[in-house]
Amino acid sequence: MTEKKTLICYQCKVELEMAKTCFEYLGLSFHTNVLKCPKCGLVFIPEDLAKGRMAEVEKQLEDK
Repeated sequence: MTEKKTLICYQCKVELEMAKTCFEYLGLSFHTNVLKCPKCGLVFIPEDLAKGRMAEVEKQLEDK
C-alpha cells in the first residue's frame, strides 16, 4: 500500500492543491498545473518542471 504524500504551506499550514497557474518570462506567458496554496497563493515548483519545461521555454525566449 502506498502513502499519499502531501505538501503543506509553511505560512498558512494548509495542504497545497493542484491549480492552473500562469508563469511569465520576458513578456510572454505559459500556463501549467502546479501545487499552490489555496489561501496565500504560494506556488511549489517541482525540480523536474524547473529543469525541464521552464528551462526549455526560458532558453527559447532568450534565443529570440
